[in-house]
Amino acid sequence: MKKKILVTGSRGVLGSSFKKKSFINRLKKKYIFYFSDSSKCDLRNYNKTIEYVKKIKPEFIINLAAVSGGIGLSSKYQATLLRDNLFINLNILEAARIANVKKILMTLTTGAYPKNLKLPYKEKNLHDGEPLENNYGSSFAKRIIDPAIKSYRNEFGLDVIGLAPSGIYGENDNFNLDDAPMLPATIHKAYLAKKNDDKLIIWGNGESFRELTYADDYRDIFMWALENYSDSKILNVSSKEEYKIKVIVNKICKILKLKKKNIIYDLSKPNGIYKKTCDTTLLLKQKKFKFTSLESGLKKTIFWFIENYNSNKIKSKRKIKN
Repeated sequence: MKKKILVTGSRGVLGSSFKKKSFINRLKKKYIFYFSDSSKCDLRNYNKTIEYVKKIKPEFIINLAAVSGGIGLSSKYQATLLRDNLFINLNILEAARIANVKKILMTLTTGAYPKNLKLPYKEKNLHDGEPLENNYGSSFAKRIIDPAIKSYRNEFGLDVIGLAPSGIYGENDNFNLDDAPMLPATIHKAYLAKKNDDKLIIWGNGESFRELTYADDYRDIFMWALENYSDSKILNVSSKEEYKIKVIVNKICKILKLKKKNIIYDLSKPNGIYKKTCDTTLLLKQKKFKFTSLESGLKKTIFWFIENYNSNKIKSKRKIKN
């Protein structure tokens, strides 16, 4: 009999990857996927979450739901992001417990690591200091997942695991210029610069590094973990491929055919964190994975962006309720 998998946060960049037909067809003999987003259930609401999960009766839950955004949004709504993400994660765990869900995968983020932590980030050091000020609320909400995993395993015997991805990108990302992360925001700005024969303004000197991993690669690792990993220890997940922001910008501009002379680095703006390298030793002890090249992933992402530019997928703004 086919097993039911509930994927929350299915409108996000990673959740959308689970909805791709090629992926669903690959697993259709084993699983039936149910996809949830805020229009189907407000996971911040305890009673609604319990009833929703009980109605579906999934064997597995992949919890990707989160309220998040770029630096501006994270800085402005620190308490709201703390509250909402705590509610979402704890409500999902309670619903899974009550509905006798077989296994739950929870999603953390490497952005939750302490701000002055020695590189590379190791899972055991997650709580060894305070996170960056501009991600304070959302980072602590994600950190709570770690003790929640251990607590629900110890008290209720719930098979719950946690993965911490870093630098995810792909189709259906948040491209809204008001609150998008660095890469989708750069794609959007570069597209407009090309379209309007204008300058592309990049904050800082472009010398900082970023780890980037294509969403489909994370999706496949998450499915592997759901089927094969069962431990209270969270796992960092990353391709470990680091690129200077300048290199990322140049690759985006090459695909969009925007000339390098149009790129302006605004040195009056901050450079951001120099590096956020993650240690994936624990993951690689389990299995070695193949990853999509940056060029291939960027092409897929940019072509999707262009094709959907005039749709609500690009234009809609993120709504924060406080």
